[in-house]
Amino acid sequence: MFIDYYEVLEVSPNANSETLERVFRYFAMRYHPDNQATGNEARFSEIVEAHNTLKDPVKRAQYDIQYKDHAGLSRELSEEAGNTKGMERDVVIQARLLALLYVKRRQDVNNPGIGDVELERLSGCPREHLEFHLWYMKAKGWIARIENGTMAITVEGIDRANSEHRRDPPTKLLDHTVS
Repeated sequence: MFIDYYEVLEVSPNANSETLERVFRYFAMRYHPDNQATGNEARFSEIVEAHNTLKDPVKRAQYDIQYKDHAGLSRELSEEAGNTKGMERDVVIQARLLALLYVKRRQDVNNPGIGDVELERLSGCPREHLEFHLWYMKAKGWIARIENGTMAITVEGIDRANSEHRRDPPTKLLDHTVS
């Protein structure tokens, strides 16, 4: 797990060595286990580890490479979280999966399951994305893995699919009669 040493020491990634030393001394005195009022051994160890890494130019350069990679991943996560299109797409995929499993159960109540590869093919969703949706729908109780290892819709899933269907307003066709 990545630990943000700049955050631990509450300094900028651009902080110079004098700033690092000053901040380290302040936190070391504050969190040292011998300090009766504010001592915290775990926090102290974290501060020492951060300081030892950032004070050494070679270790800091190596750490900064990891830091930039982590910052890039954090930025991607933040951008994706701000993009509501991704969540809307997830709702559509989940509705499609429920619809596929609903129809399969209705067509053959004694053999209601669809295998993972077939679900991937029918839904058009790659396996690595499908895993999230299957996890979510299983946790909600909408689908379950049955004895033969395939996925099938549950009673709760049928109720969910039916409630979604009822929420969608019916499409009204315009009457184009020519007078």
